[in-house]
Amino acid sequence: MISVFDVAAYILEKKGNMTTMKLQKLVYYCQAWSLVWDEEPLFDEKIEAWENGPVVPALYETHRRKYKISQSDVAEGDSDCIKTHASQRETIDAVLEFYGHRSAQWLIELSHSERPWLETRGELKPFEKASKEIAHGVMADYYSGLLENENGKTQKETEASSEDIPF
Repeated sequence: MISVFDVAAYILEKKGNMTTMKLQKLVYYCQAWSLVWDEEPLFDEKIEAWENGPVVPALYETHRRKYKISQSDVAEGDSDCIKTHASQRETIDAVLEFYGHRSAQWLIELSHSERPWLETRGELKPFEKASKEIAHGVMADYYSGLLENENGKTQKETEASSEDIPF
């Protein structure tokens, strides 16, 4: 399986140097959409609901106390292994196409407004530190609900209405 370090190295190769906050959010969205589109995790490392949004602690340890990060800062990552996994590469590329040009602050605000982070944080105060893991099931459920079919209904709305049809 691909590691979070491989994903980070690939993102940095494609998008260049960026803030560590932005990298963390892009990695999070890659995992979230992999759970929906590929129906499996992209990497095994856990994602936690920290005060500044979703964070992969294992990746955080590689860039702790840094503001910006480059591909060379993720020495344990191999961007080439992503290139040999077509569906994973397509998922990451699609995430970068949509989220990659956004600012770190925009990505933080977006993740703070979404159910996986909110639900995992629960009753915690906005800047209270925590290390609660964001469950794959919560991520998959939330992001799959954002997909719309050609009729403008979400996947869940379509499933609900088709269950009402008696044939």
